[in-house]
This record gives sequence, structure tokens and C-alpha cells, in this order.
Amino acid sequence: MEKILNTIQKIPEGYSEGKYKNQKYGVIKKSFNDNRSYKIYAKALGGNDFVSLNYYCTSSAGVLKPCEMPEEKVIDFLNHLELE
Repeated sequence: MEKILNTIQKIPEGYSEGKYKNQKYGVIKKSFNDNRSYKIYAKALGGNDFVSLNYYCTSSAGVLKPCEMPEEKVIDFLNHLELE
């Protein structure tokens, strides 16, 4: 999960845009609890697809919590998002 955390930390706080699977996405990132938890919501611009997740840094490990979607989709999005 450390790679996922590193990827999340590289996404700018607030609104940004990027490409995933040749489609442009608007990405919103919010950090909480002194950067120990994150919320990310990304929506395809001009499309219906979205990605939503929470990530929590605990004392023992990171915990990824996708919001009503498979974890694989969230991980693929984070691994292949190209920020602009």
C-alpha cells in the first residue's frame, strides 16, 4: 500500500486534471487529519465514469477503501493517471 500512498500524495490538493485511458478526468483531492487520511473523487469530463476512494494511514498499515467500486479499478486508476 505504500506505492498507493506515494501516488496519492503526488496528486495536488484541491482540483486538478489528468488523463486515464485516453479520457480527461477532473480530480478532487482532500486531505484530513494532518495528511493521515485522504479522499479522492475523479470524474470523466464529458463522460459518466468516476473513481472514488478514501485512504487511511493507520499505525500498522495503509487502508484503501474504494467507494462502491472494485479495488482493482481504483488501483488501476491511481497507477495510470497522468496529471496535466
